[in-house]
Amino acid sequence: MAVTITDVALLAKVSRSAVSRTFTEGASVSDKMRKRVEKAADELGYSPNILARSLTTQRTKLIGLVSNNFDNPLFLQVFDLFTRGLQNIGLRPLLVNLTDETDPTHSVRMLRQYSVDGVIVATSELPAGFSRAFREAGIPIVHSFGRLTGTPDVHTVSIDDKQCGRMAAQTLVERGYKSLGFLGGPENVSVVQDRFAGFMDELSKHPEITVSHSFADNHSFAAGRKEMFRLLQAPHAEAYFCGDDVLSIGAISAIESSGLSVPGNIGIIGLNDMEISGWENINLTTIHQPITQIVGSSIELIGAVLEEPNRFPETRLFSCKVVERGTLRPKT
Repeated sequence: MAVTITDVALLAKVSRSAVSRTFTEGASVSDKMRKRVEKAADELGYSPNILARSLTTQRTKLIGLVSNNFDNPLFLQVFDLFTRGLQNIGLRPLLVNLTDETDPTHSVRMLRQYSVDGVIVATSELPAGFSRAFREAGIPIVHSFGRLTGTPDVHTVSIDDKQCGRMAAQTLVERGYKSLGFLGGPENVSVVQDRFAGFMDELSKHPEITVSHSFADNHSFAAGRKEMFRLLQAPHAEAYFCGDDVLSIGAISAIESSGLSVPGNIGIIGLNDMEISGWENINLTTIHQPITQIVGSSIELIGAVLEEPNRFPETRLFSCKVVERGTLRPKT
């Protein structure tokens, strides 16, 4: 038989309400009473039923953690940081995979069925309509790694992807490359469009440099490798900005499998600075995205939004920096 609140009350020789207050966050109970109840609960192996309590409080403390980019190992780090961070402040993450989902209405209905208190969209690849649909349904929402806009519809924590594209272009120009390529993820993804736009905008200042562009099927090692193999069948660029580290690593694999070297024959710069990018056998020059800070800020913001659901949408923007490793030739 499961231990009940009545069993704890009898052993502690207190009322049921005293036990309930002891395990209710913010409830008034003396230290003496709390220790007495907790001692009895420990002896009996009692734990409060959080789901049952939510029926009374109307708060489940469940946070829908939504993404669709499970091909990218970067999100293993993202989900680890999110789940631990949410749990540390008493919230419970509910991981939701929206890969291949096209209807935000269905996603809203599903999360409502779980009675989530809020949603964190942790991807740059879902259309903006998903975040707006959660907001319009009255669900507190924070979009991490979302697209930067001047007038945000929802709370957004992100980087300036256009500026990252400019940084990549500047870095390649500084090294004297005369023909450059952009190898991005799916062309219809907003973050890919922004990184490409920034890259091309910066290179418009350098008419002496030739530029090409192509797009992979998705942000995965296999997709980056496949697209680079295709590019190598024709005259190729001297260096590429692969708009993601995983694509970069796939591209490097294809280059080396074709008997060429990085950076000897072709230079590569990525974006994200995921852990494996610094491994000795990869040693990828890349643009560092402050994942830990973005996740931490997103968690702090969802907590604030739960307390003040009607607060005006804000954008929190984090800066990036180039991490010099070994996949580009030295500056000229």
